[in-house]
Amino acid sequence: MPEMSHNEETTSVDSALDSLLEQKDAAHEPKVRRTGSFLWRICIGGGVLVVAVFSVLVFAQTPPSAFPSGFVVTIPKGMTISETAVLLEEKEVIRSSFLFKILSLLLGGNSGLKAGEYHFSDPISVYEVAKRFSGGIQNVSEIRVTIPEGLSNAEVASLLVKSLPRLDRVRFVELTKKKEGYLFPDTYVFQQNATEEDIITELTQNFEKRILPLRTALERSGKTPQDILIMASLIEGEARTSETRREISGILWRRMELGMLLQVDAVFPYILGKNTFEVTTEDLKVDSPYNTYKYAGLPPGPINNPSFDAISASVHPNKTVYLYYLTDSEGVMHYARTHAEHLTNRAKYLGK
Repeated sequence: MPEMSHNEETTSVDSALDSLLEQKDAAHEPKVRRTGSFLWRICIGGGVLVVAVFSVLVFAQTPPSAFPSGFVVTIPKGMTISETAVLLEEKEVIRSSFLFKILSLLLGGNSGLKAGEYHFSDPISVYEVAKRFSGGIQNVSEIRVTIPEGLSNAEVASLLVKSLPRLDRVRFVELTKKKEGYLFPDTYVFQQNATEEDIITELTQNFEKRILPLRTALERSGKTPQDILIMASLIEGEARTSETRREISGILWRRMELGMLLQVDAVFPYILGKNTFEVTTEDLKVDSPYNTYKYAGLPPGPINNPSFDAISASVHPNKTVYLYYLTDSEGVMHYARTHAEHLTNRAKYLGK
């Protein structure tokens, strides 16, 4: 066998190595292409999945188009997360009861939802809904109500239900039967879910607080707080200014001292439910303990809820020489010492 030179041997080895490398490269090239294609498909699939999940979450998070703004939902004690989720989905507060349950568990854990009444004034996401229920954030809106002086309890009830439609007017009137005069006229801020008891408590507590400056003078007057309040309600119905209130207070207290009938026209709207002070002959004959043309002394209770000014006038009456008064068509008060003077005033100012 002929011997090869060193150069020939080296060339032969290099050729063999090149051949092996070419074969290796050829063998690996398709595998590289297949691996790259597989990774690309994973990336595309993963991207589609992420977009799909994101879209579902966005859809589930978005408030329903028919979100019931102003809706109040009550969660009684013991109501489960699942029951609440179904209720909210039915009412279209949320789109996904499943997502609500998941979020509620994450936010509230084993403690679950807080019982109470929840108010939704504006559309919010399912996350915000779950956050409120888990944290007991009721978000009940506040309602500002002004109660004018001189309204009876029944009229106060009618006024309140206009701003608080969930209020039971009949129940409110029933609960305040013995509180006529004690529902202090003022501007109040109530929660929308306030109960009849809540409102009555706030009004009567405000009464006690507001008349506190009159307590000392009331005790010195020698009159009972109830008599002062009854007289204040009569004054409220008869006069509109501080000075006329104090003058009429003096007249009415003086008539009582003399044993005269009070003859206050303002009782008839309370007795008969009339919305006018025009008194007829038939009105004067009505048999009611509140009829001050028929029965002497004060009525058995207040006929309205008087202002602080009227209560103050009842406590601080003018020392007057008059026993009669009337109001003309312009609202001006005219006083008289005697019945004859009073009849003259009637003819002059009222044409009667």
